[in-house]
Amino acid sequence: MKAITYSTFGSADVLQLTDLPEPHIGPDSMVVEVRAVGLNPVDYKIREGYLEGLIDINLPAVPGWDVSGVVVKPGLDTPEFKEGDEVFAYARKDIVAGGTLAERVAVPARTAAHKPRTVSHELAAAVPLAGLTALQMLRRAGVGEGSRVLIHGASGGVGSFGVQIAKAWGAHVVGTASARNHTYVCDLGAEHIEYGDGLIERAAEMMPHGYDAIVDFAGGESLEGNEALLAPEGVVASIADARAATDFDGIYGWVRPDSADLTELARMIDAGDLRIEVARTYPLAEAADAYRELEGGHVRGKIVVTVS
Repeated sequence: MKAITYSTFGSADVLQLTDLPEPHIGPDSMVVEVRAVGLNPVDYKIREGYLEGLIDINLPAVPGWDVSGVVVKPGLDTPEFKEGDEVFAYARKDIVAGGTLAERVAVPARTAAHKPRTVSHELAAAVPLAGLTALQMLRRAGVGEGSRVLIHGASGGVGSFGVQIAKAWGAHVVGTASARNHTYVCDLGAEHIEYGDGLIERAAEMMPHGYDAIVDFAGGESLEGNEALLAPEGVVASIADARAATDFDGIYGWVRPDSADLTELARMIDAGDLRIEVARTYPLAEAADAYRELEGGHVRGKIVVTVS
């Protein structure tokens, strides 16, 4: 089968289209014929060697964790899925090796769910990592009906899901983003605050009694001065800044594969609660160019690679 691989750490130039053997599966995994793959910044951070020590990598490796496709070979113990099922998954394994940028991939059942019925594989592939990250961090921050929530990076891949999920849960959401994304953030359901000088003052004016949750999906200097914005018992959560835990006694975390949470995201998509934005699609052979665009920054929505 065709797959994208890299044999050494480096830029997108190290990616090659190669031939690999068909994937092998254990009893609780299945072979999925790939239709589309969502790209994420963590993919190229791994490829550049930044996550050495955090996760084991076997080279040559196939990158990619997000996938949407069709089950072609269920495992011996995957009663939730049968041949021909359309699925999507955050197919992260304990070792980076056999990723999703291939014609077929071994997917653990615990990482997968039935694909949303109302969207294409290209749109479904854009959801798993970003959608799960948003849902799990908002849940851990205690967001619910009536919560006052500030989301940093509201126009990004994770933040845009975060805004919509928080709104669907009944929260009042304020989102930070650049001026050019003002309309987009408002369309998602948040009140918009522009990055830059005066952000803290503008955020305080929006919510004079403070925020019950401040959720950082942007990193950088997003948490600077945020202590002035917290309501009593307010919680700070971040996927990008450890100060959420060390300075705010809040939450600093990543994301877990979770079939039940993916099923909930699929339900929300089919109910019309979640809008998915794909910036551009590339064929498998042009995956290196897809990563170059992602790494260039300023992409609104997700970059997706299609596999025929």
